[in-house]
This record gives sequence, structure tokens and C-alpha cells, in this order.
Amino acid sequence: MVIVKQKGDFSKTEKFLNTISKKLYYRNLQKYAEQGVAALASATPIDSGTTANSWDYEIRQTKNSVSIYWTNSNVNKGVPIAVIIQYGHGTRNGGYVQGRDYINPAMRPIFDKIAENVWKEVTSS
Repeated sequence: MVIVKQKGDFSKTEKFLNTISKKLYYRNLQKYAEQGVAALASATPIDSGTTANSWDYEIRQTKNSVSIYWTNSNVNKGVPIAVIIQYGHGTRNGGYVQGRDYINPAMRPIFDKIAENVWKEVTSS
């Protein structure tokens, strides 16, 4: 038999959640978005440099969330070049060009900085 007893209420938790929901923790996202563009550009394998120079970002805010979307506008015949560099692709002759994981290692430090910054803001209130 398991017995669970609870004493008190959730007033401190509710106060904390109400406080953080009213703060703008994402005010520094533009800085991180720009750092992400720089990291992606420097990590992108360079042939012509077009893909490396085609990184950009969008910050989208909804009622419940804020998101950064990193984009790459280098598309050739409907094929996003940044994606085929990352994941690989088939060739006309039936061969295969192996992908290179350059996006994840480039972005990991940016994600870590965002998480650290948000955690500091949430716990400093």
C-alpha cells in the first residue's frame, strides 16, 4: 500500500508561473538569432560561398511562445542546398554524396547560451 499525503497549496508555484509568464524573457533573441546566422555561415562547407552567405532568421511570436527560425535561401531547382549538404543526396549517375553534419555542431553553443540566459532570468526573479 502506498499513501501519499500533501500539505499546503501551490500558491508559490502559481506565483512563480504568473511572474515568468508576464516577463519578456526573449528580448535577447535577436542577438542569439544573429549569432546563429554567423555560426551557420562560418560552419557551412564552402564551394561557391552562396550557401554560406544565404543564412538568415525569423523570430515568430505567438500568444504562448517565441521561436527563432534559421533559414537558408540558396535553392537550386527546388532543392534547398543547405539541406542536401547536411543530409546528403543522390546523384544523376545513381551515386550518393554523403551528408556532413555541420548545422548541429554550429548551433549547439547558441542553444546552450539561450538556455543559460533564460534559466538565469527565470531563477533571478
